[in-house]
Amino acid sequence: MNRLVNILQFAIGVMILVILNQLVARFPMRIDLTEEKRYSISDASIEVLESLNEPVYVEVFLEGEMPAGFKRLQKAIKETLDQLAYYSEGNVKYSFKDPSIAKSSKAKNEYFRSLMQRGLQPTNLNYTRDGNKTEKLIFPGAIVSYYGQEVPVLLLRGNQGASAEEQLNQSIEGIEYELISAVRLLSTDVKKNIGLIVGHDEPDSLNLAGLTGALTAKYNVFKVKLPERTKDLSLYDAIILPKPTTVFDDREKYLLDQYIMNGGKALFFIDALRVNMDSASGEGTFAFPYELGLDDMLFKYGVRINRNFVQDVYSGEFPIVAGMTGDQPQIRMLPWPFFPTINTFGDHPITKNLDGIQMRFVSTIDTVKAVGVVKTPLLMTSAYSLVSSSPVKVSFNELQKNLDPKRFNAGSQVVAYLLKGDFTSMFKNRILPSDADKSTFVADGKDAMILVCADGDMIRNEFDLQSGEPLELGLNPYNQQKFANADFVLNTLDYMLNEEGVITSKSKEIKIRPLDKVKIGDQKLRWQLLNLVLPILLLILYGALRVYLRKKKYANFK
Repeated sequence: MNRLVNILQFAIGVMILVILNQLVARFPMRIDLTEEKRYSISDASIEVLESLNEPVYVEVFLEGEMPAGFKRLQKAIKETLDQLAYYSEGNVKYSFKDPSIAKSSKAKNEYFRSLMQRGLQPTNLNYTRDGNKTEKLIFPGAIVSYYGQEVPVLLLRGNQGASAEEQLNQSIEGIEYELISAVRLLSTDVKKNIGLIVGHDEPDSLNLAGLTGALTAKYNVFKVKLPERTKDLSLYDAIILPKPTTVFDDREKYLLDQYIMNGGKALFFIDALRVNMDSASGEGTFAFPYELGLDDMLFKYGVRINRNFVQDVYSGEFPIVAGMTGDQPQIRMLPWPFFPTINTFGDHPITKNLDGIQMRFVSTIDTVKAVGVVKTPLLMTSAYSLVSSSPVKVSFNELQKNLDPKRFNAGSQVVAYLLKGDFTSMFKNRILPSDADKSTFVADGKDAMILVCADGDMIRNEFDLQSGEPLELGLNPYNQQKFANADFVLNTLDYMLNEEGVITSKSKEIKIRPLDKVKIGDQKLRWQLLNLVLPILLLILYGALRVYLRKKKYANFK
């Protein structure tokens, strides 16, 4: 009887397990128990995945032998792709490939070249394995394909100024955003419209080729000649003012103002002072203010661009001719504090894990009272800054001097603000321009956003030293260093045009939990003994106890 009961209980248990297994297979569940929700994706990402009509194919070129840090990145990419595949109901399919698997050097080089032509950039990896130094070229990126179209995705992101571990951690935090942004770009049929405001002696098309090239990959870009504009700007989802240098009249400011009052998104890249670099040799020249007529508008919106220049110990370099070799000039790169490298950012999705930004002749920005407007600092200089008020002397002779940190004691200075909220029109309680339609005038706006950056040159590209062709925005032609100027502009537009969208995934934070090195040093012997000696002692104690109990048990048979 007891045997039959045991068999029935066993059979019931097996049946329950089978039923539970079937239920889990039919109704899968995922519970993320991590503190920072590292295995969850945002609602906006899920919405993109659920809209897919066809499979998305992701080729990840991060496979093969790598150090532990990159293995961790590889694992995080796979975990994210598993999440995307789950929420897309199988419409995300992926594979990992090793670019260095080719047997011959010729085949390997051809494969590397094909990946670079497809938009992936290699990284030269140096690490130690079994006591030997190893050098390997890897491609920490992916190709995302949908409906026959493909886009490259760089998965090794983060700030180059951070440590290797921090940069890898930043890359892991950004995996979801990078992949979903590519999927959204390929699956979206309608692009939003960006208006590039011209007509005030802005940099020409070649100087803005890097900016327009970055924008046209995601948006429809139109040049808007504001002096000739008769209609409002409502056609454009966002507008950009790329370094105007001549004055705006009231009619033009009215068009800009009413666009913002009606919930528009605007990016102002403005220089406060003008300087002629051709006159900077020898004793140098002076920088004097631009008269743009925009000060009263920006003041009403909550900020003031000061008529000064910020110099920074952490700066880019400027080429000067150090001598001649025959008829060839010898170029020498020297630190130029008027070109600050921005590595201090506000706590915001736009600047989350952003790399350094190169600026040129930038001014400080102050905030003023504006009811209903939230002002968020985005870009700041380092703590070793020097502020010089107009007129500012600019001289190449300064390049020859060592940068004395004691002089750079003004502290960190804000050079870009994001303004968000309900703005008040600068024309409220004022006489409107003669051709303005009073019936459509909005005095108190709602839900607008403005970026104010006190450097018009940060969106101007450089040129190739050999061919003279425009380079991508943020690329230094002298040392080929790439800055995140384009990423900053694109992140800002992404946030402005889809505030609750995919960019919210950039808020994900993966915490690094390193061991306490001080405790490791102090308690090293204790833990070594605990892990090595204690198990042996417990095993001996168990053996002795078992022998004792065995002897005691069988001693009664005598």
